[in-house]
Amino acid sequence: MTGTQQMGTRLLSARRSRGWSQARLIRELRTAAGRQGQALPADASVKRRIASWENSHGVPDEFYAGLLCEALGLAPGDLGMRDHEVHGLPDLRYPESVGAAIGAVGPLWLADLAGDASLLTADASDGPWHEASLHWLVAPDTRPFAAPADAWPRVGLTDVAMIKSTADMFAQLDDRFGGDHARHSLIQYLSRDVAPLLSGQYTEAVGRALFSMVGEALRLAGWMSYDACHHGLAQRYFVHGLRLAQDSDDRRLAGSILSAMSHQATFLGRYTQAATLARAARMGISRVATPTLLAQFHAMEARALARTGDTRACELALAEATGALDRRNNDDEPEWITYFDDVELAAEAAHCFRDVSSARRSVAHAENAVSGTHVRSDFFATMILADAQMHAGNPEEACRVAADALDLGEQLRSARCVSYLAEFRRNLARASTTTAVRDFHELAAEHRLWREAAGME
Repeated sequence: MTGTQQMGTRLLSARRSRGWSQARLIRELRTAAGRQGQALPADASVKRRIASWENSHGVPDEFYAGLLCEALGLAPGDLGMRDHEVHGLPDLRYPESVGAAIGAVGPLWLADLAGDASLLTADASDGPWHEASLHWLVAPDTRPFAAPADAWPRVGLTDVAMIKSTADMFAQLDDRFGGDHARHSLIQYLSRDVAPLLSGQYTEAVGRALFSMVGEALRLAGWMSYDACHHGLAQRYFVHGLRLAQDSDDRRLAGSILSAMSHQATFLGRYTQAATLARAARMGISRVATPTLLAQFHAMEARALARTGDTRACELALAEATGALDRRNNDDEPEWITYFDDVELAAEAAHCFRDVSSARRSVAHAENAVSGTHVRSDFFATMILADAQMHAGNPEEACRVAADALDLGEQLRSARCVSYLAEFRRNLARASTTTAVRDFHELAAEHRLWREAAGME
């Protein structure tokens, strides 16, 4: 019996041994929550959670686990739970089943919305990256997930299409204004409108489409949380998105989520892990790979290799990315990857050559990396060009370019953007102080992102 099944069996037994209906348990949970100054959602929502737990389709998060123990007067072990699952951050293991993923992601959204400080400030760790990628790579063919026959609501492809349209809107907001702009609203939508659908009744075909679409939404939630530098939270969203992609049999989406993990790992200085994740993404979709996806995965590997100082391996990975992108046909690509084009690859190359101290080549690629259509990407490309000019010994030109980036960034709410500026500030402090540099400091002081970067020093 798995841990999830054991917990479900013990919870059902504990409730029935007291002669309680689910409605009575809900009342007791409300009372326990009230003593903590907390409120629960509508009865129907809580009832679906209880039914899911008792049917072994997931486990309660820290908040609900604590309430159950208090309401039933039991210790965590009496319900088949370990103490850290009641007192501590939600476990970051790769979900053992799609039911476990469904049971875990709803409470994760609620904890995020509640502003759980320990969750928002949690660090990413190497273990979950390794475990998730390995489990996905060696996973057997997925079996259809059987939703309970009495589940509600009934879910159809129209519901999936609605999630897609809404997620697309949030992706556009993320691109234009940064991850910290509408991130909370996205999570609110997923918690309020999407969570009930995951616990609803659907056919196998609809279920797979639903898991794939929610996996995409979780990838977006992960990217936005990463952009806001909530790294442990982002890692949780990526891991759960990967599990749903696995159960939807969407190998391409799963590879894209591993690629996002690689990007985050490089940003956090875990370069070996980042390269491994990019290779796992490429290996795992070999049967269904498209040129654009392969190009992105090679580019992510190149980014990680550049940080290790392995110039030769980095150049080989970039060459593979270029060759793959030359073979692309957007009509055959997933819609969500068509943004990765020559401009995006130029930006990745500019990062790489900056990191292997080839300022001239970094400048050349960065100058080709501004599209004028993606605000945040253009900001990063412009800052890489500023960094490259600085490394090339041209601080005045670097300041002129950085001023352009500050104008671009005025509308962005992105902790990652602030980190790029903080690095530029440190490099600029080592440059000679000329009139142009002094003028830039005076101009930059008027910009919000520059002031936020100063606060990181």
